[in-house]
Amino acid sequence: MSAPIVGITTGELVVTHGVWEENAATLPAGYLHALSRAGAVPVVLSPSPGAARVLVERLDGLLLSGGADLDPERYEAVRHPKTQPADRARDDFELALLDAASALELPVLGICRGIQVLNVWRGGTLHQHLPDVVGHRRHMAVPGTFSDHLVRAAPASRLGAILGRPELEAPGHHHQAVDRIGSGLVPSAWAEDGTIEGLEDPDRRFLVAVQWHPEVGDDPSLFEALVAACARSSA
Repeated sequence: MSAPIVGITTGELVVTHGVWEENAATLPAGYLHALSRAGAVPVVLSPSPGAARVLVERLDGLLLSGGADLDPERYEAVRHPKTQPADRARDDFELALLDAASALELPVLGICRGIQVLNVWRGGTLHQHLPDVVGHRRHMAVPGTFSDHLVRAAPASRLGAILGRPELEAPGHHHQAVDRIGSGLVPSAWAEDGTIEGLEDPDRRFLVAVQWHPEVGDDPSLFEALVAACARSSA
């Protein structure tokens, strides 16, 4: 069987290279490397209006990557002063990809922003600035770096089975998190302060999301599980 093709979402940022400054579709290479090592062929998906269904029909799986904050209008909230400027094109694109992936039962893994997109897609809401809720900044301890923190996974959950252990030190950096959980989703992992770190839909073939960043860690289990689910789906 050929290697499954997994699309990874990203957005556009202004980047500089040499004397040039221009918009570019950017994605941390860790996602590509992690999927490649797990046996997939990764494909970068930048916002393309109206193309979600066509793209999904050509994929075996979908990975929603980390990135900027969702527009709080998506979950009918007033913008917090710390919420980042909206990237409406990326929001529209990823929500449309989820619609298309759901219709085709495509395996989906969400990471950081990805868990938030998934939750909002299902009608949930977000904490827009987590320090206001938990009273500390340990989820975003040092700007520009990932910090390990303890995550507890529900042993009976799909995520718990994938990880193979009830606790792990997970690398993360975020200032937003899941608040009210969306329809059909169940929490499957938590930080020590109660912040939701994992969501899944037990009624779907593979719909799993985490708040931390496994692509910068040394545990390939989530990527291997996604690739295995893609292989079963294509078979």
